[in-house]
Amino acid sequence: MDAFEASTNVPRAGFEFDHRPETDQPFENALEKARSGIRLDVEDAIELLTTGTDTAGIDLVRKEQVLEAADRRRAEVVGEEVTFVTNINNNVTTACNVGCLFCNFKDAAQRFESSHDGENEGFTKTPGQSREIVRDAVERGVYEVTSVSGLHPALALDDEHHEILSGLDGEHNYKPPAAYEVDPGTYLEQIDAMSVDGVHVHSMTPEEAYHARRGTGWSYEDVFERLRDAGLDSVPGTAAEILVEEVREVICPGKIGTDEWLEAMEAAASVGLGTTATIMYGHVENEAHRALHLDRIRELQDRTDAITEFVPLSFIHHETPLKEQGMVEDGASIHEDELMIAVSRLYLDNIDHIQSSWVKYGDAQGLKMLTCGADDFMGTILSEEITKRAGGEFGEFRSVREYVDMITSIGRVPVERSTDYEMRRRIDPKAGPFGPTLGPKADGTPLL
Repeated sequence: MDAFEASTNVPRAGFEFDHRPETDQPFENALEKARSGIRLDVEDAIELLTTGTDTAGIDLVRKEQVLEAADRRRAEVVGEEVTFVTNINNNVTTACNVGCLFCNFKDAAQRFESSHDGENEGFTKTPGQSREIVRDAVERGVYEVTSVSGLHPALALDDEHHEILSGLDGEHNYKPPAAYEVDPGTYLEQIDAMSVDGVHVHSMTPEEAYHARRGTGWSYEDVFERLRDAGLDSVPGTAAEILVEEVREVICPGKIGTDEWLEAMEAAASVGLGTTATIMYGHVENEAHRALHLDRIRELQDRTDAITEFVPLSFIHHETPLKEQGMVEDGASIHEDELMIAVSRLYLDNIDHIQSSWVKYGDAQGLKMLTCGADDFMGTILSEEITKRAGGEFGEFRSVREYVDMITSIGRVPVERSTDYEMRRRIDPKAGPFGPTLGPKADGTPLL
């Protein structure tokens, strides 16, 4: 194997950013700080992510040193357990007009209007349909329902919000429910519908919270309090992408900015909601942007202590506008993926859990990430739509049996967990059958 390997992440030709992966910090100094447990800074992170800005490409020997340091840190922080949650995805709608260039989940909202006479391969679920989906999943033993949806123009927080938006003459990406084939209800109705028999509802990203207060003077605290009272239990820290404005201006110019994303996350924490945090990397950004993103997440956690896990999401490029418009040729390389996991573990010294996404990486590489600093292996999902629409190839469902077999195959301990990691069940790989026990109606019966 060559000592160096060039990155396969190729941004748009001639595209220039102010933030560049250049530092005066030697790689060896950054690595020593990481090994010693000294809090890293942005320059350290850049050196570790690039395996040294003094050389082009990724130095595979240095990469292994970073991965080894991260794996040791993982063992010190969480031991040999690999966790997973029994959950289902229930995304309410694909209707969205934001126009993010990395996304192929959305469908133009106009296609959902009653007057549209063309084809529409998207979907919108009523609150009643959401309730039936979640009720069935809870009966099977699911602990958590995750819901991340498009920004449907008719989705408002509640009836009061509809009344306010109706008086604004079509501004703020709003049309009344009567304009659409299917009425999605309100955010409060959807959250209430998914709150079945005590299942944990993990929903309302900062972007959705912005949509749920558009056109009003309501604070994020006001919005999250109402959602919490309707049954919301925790907030997914997606819509983060890269928390650097010069990148957001390229890939998601219609989305909320970095400061507003952070404001919404702080507000969710302030009303008692747990959160997660993500990064979506491997498109037009560089290692300096990734390092700045990690720094902003760490500062947020210093302020809130509400983030239970950090989730690196490798950009799936195949069926996205960024690919179609020639702005990217590929996603992140395997080496970049491994370094992103490892440096996340080393940099985020105030977040215990780093997740490996088998949906993004596949089974074999997902397991490899558990030796690069990750300790959580996502959830059973039962239905995955966002990555699949972008061209992902790694499936939609993972059984408890598969989790037990995969995790024990690398010598680690499989543990079913709750969303907040407070409830845990270590699973004996010699026992069976393997099914969830932490859900409101779970009794150990296999999900399928």
